[in-house]
Amino acid sequence: MPAVSTNDLKNGMTLNLPEGLYSVVEFQHVKPGKGGAFVRTKLKNMRTGAVIDRTYRADEKLDQAIIEKREMQFLYADGTDYVFMDNSDYEQVLAPREALGSAANFLKEGDSALLQFFAGEIVAIDLPAAVELTVSETEPGLQGDRVSGARKPAVLETGITVQVPLFVNPGDRVKVDTRSGEYLTRAGG
Repeated sequence: MPAVSTNDLKNGMTLNLPEGLYSVVEFQHVKPGKGGAFVRTKLKNMRTGAVIDRTYRADEKLDQAIIEKREMQFLYADGTDYVFMDNSDYEQVLAPREALGSAANFLKEGDSALLQFFAGEIVAIDLPAAVELTVSETEPGLQGDRVSGARKPAVLETGITVQVPLFVNPGDRVKVDTRSGEYLTRAGG
């Protein structure tokens, strides 16, 4: 694994620390009047999403993790595994639901996603900022249900439940934010 100096850190760089894989969220070089320079970092765990603060000496060596990104299409769920196909060589890859984290809530068959691999293991998945999903079940909206801000639960085609406005009906397509899991708007069509 290539070693990288803390002086050469960049946002988005992935580090293989003893605690696991971490992505650099932000860093700051500090040179106090007395004593040696140091680097203050904010790191995000690639698997859990937890953010930690770490301080390193200037020019300290850390292991850089080389992440391979591959665009893949979600084919189907097979029990607890999700089957993806590489768009370039049609190779199929099995991914356990745990490896996908909350992204599994927004994937439907045929969707494309950018999977991140480290040492042959899926460590993260990048989805579009928003996806369109069909409402499977919710209480039907009534004429005149336009109370501002009022919400009701709706189960979407992937099984996730989100809070939607009262006027949304079963069969409607809605746009959902993949980062927060919140309803954004009703989708056309």
